[in-house]
Amino acid sequence: MVDIEKAVRDVLKELENQPADSAPVTPTTPVTTTPTKTYNVPGSLEHSLLTVDMTTDALLAECRMARNCRIAAVCVAPYYVADAVSILRGSSVSVCAAIGFPNAFMTTEAKNADVRTSIMLGAAEIDLAINVAAVKSGDIAKAEKDFVNAAQPARGKAVVKAVIEHGSYDEHEFESVLQMIGRNNIPYIKIQNMTSGHGARVHEINRVRNILGDKVKIKIDGGVKSLEHALELLRAGADRIGLTATKKVAEEALSIETGGTKVD
Repeated sequence: MVDIEKAVRDVLKELENQPADSAPVTPTTPVTTTPTKTYNVPGSLEHSLLTVDMTTDALLAECRMARNCRIAAVCVAPYYVADAVSILRGSSVSVCAAIGFPNAFMTTEAKNADVRTSIMLGAAEIDLAINVAAVKSGDIAKAEKDFVNAAQPARGKAVVKAVIEHGSYDEHEFESVLQMIGRNNIPYIKIQNMTSGHGARVHEINRVRNILGDKVKIKIDGGVKSLEHALELLRAGADRIGLTATKKVAEEALSIETGGTKVD
């Protein structure tokens, strides 16, 4: 039979003889690290097919590439919405209709009709330009009414992106346009760079975030031709990137994932 009292005395004696600088071992606290954020680059790209020389054959080839690269969307003129929807049916690629491209110098009724028809033909996203002429004339109320009425057919049926040709605005005009977008709960902003004189920059993303915070998602375009540039914009807070060098950028991203496989 085990002498319990003797066993206890032996343990106590052993503890008394332990060196003074000996400390009991405590469990190590696990080190927690924030995982590095990864980006689905192809799934953040919008392939722009808005050149004046776009043909049906070219549209077919570009939409097939978009399908194979698994990009987010193709952006087309209303004239090509039905064709793009037909080619991309069954894929994950959305069709985005560019309405009033690039400066919305059309009547509200014309833009409204294009939005309505594009959705009827299958467009899931609408890039709707804000009327630059009204903003530059100091009539933000007119620009707001024009945009809201033109976008009305898309409500609850398609994602609307308000297109800001920011290079055309001074600081006050730019802020007024952003505030207009904020108070109308437009879910997406497209920062367009046709007149800015430079390509897509982190600075413009920061300007939008400083005024609207995370209330909106951001699409930005302008001269994006490399994976490095695309990642820079995504890290800064862009949600979508509009570009024409889509295949090159998507292939760079996909080759990292697949060990060098190219996409037709």
